[in-house]
Amino acid sequence: MRVIIFGATGMVGQGVLRECLINPGIARVLVVGRSPTGVHDPKLAEIIHDDFLNYSAIEAELTGYDACFFCLGVSSIGMSEERYRHLTYDLALAAATTLARLNPQMTFTYVTGAGTDSTEQGPRMWARVKGNTENDLLKLPFKAAYMFRPGAIQPLHGARSKTAWVQAVYTATSPLWSVLRRISPSLVTSTEQMGRAMIHVARQGYPRKVLEMADINGI
Repeated sequence: MRVIIFGATGMVGQGVLRECLINPGIARVLVVGRSPTGVHDPKLAEIIHDDFLNYSAIEAELTGYDACFFCLGVSSIGMSEERYRHLTYDLALAAATTLARLNPQMTFTYVTGAGTDSTEQGPRMWARVKGNTENDLLKLPFKAAYMFRPGAIQPLHGARSKTAWVQAVYTATSPLWSVLRRISPSLVTSTEQMGRAMIHVARQGYPRKVLEMADINGI
């Protein structure tokens, strides 16, 4: 497979990128981001791109791919709904709409979150916005699209959060994560498992379009 990753410098994206690079079934990985990953690998290419609403300048470089792993995301803490919608819905749909047109046989995988509101009517702002994003991504003319809804994620193999206070929490609680994953597999996954599950679904499909934590850990 030839795959595109968005958000490869974030914690989940770092894990997905690692799994793609070590997977012998993936021949090429293209990362699209605002800053370099710092990773060097023969099958890795990177495009530094600033405007995540317009890809017209790089469309030729986005053609000929089998899958996209969209790991770009932000916390809603302290944000207005308008700002959060822009950074969540607008950016995801801009990339996905372009890729669906350029690669209609592509499988698109979107990292959303546990508790996302598919009805778009609930009281939690972030869950409504994520639900709207999921619903509209599933309407695009891809070969297939899958929504991944992880809860707590253990960072492995050097993956780190870009948010300082979040990384501090992960560091302080690191001894507990392996235990939590064993006793609560429906609540906790890892960056490694996220990457492996996304690759599996892109290659072989999955019976459901929306994958909850039990689905992710069961693959």
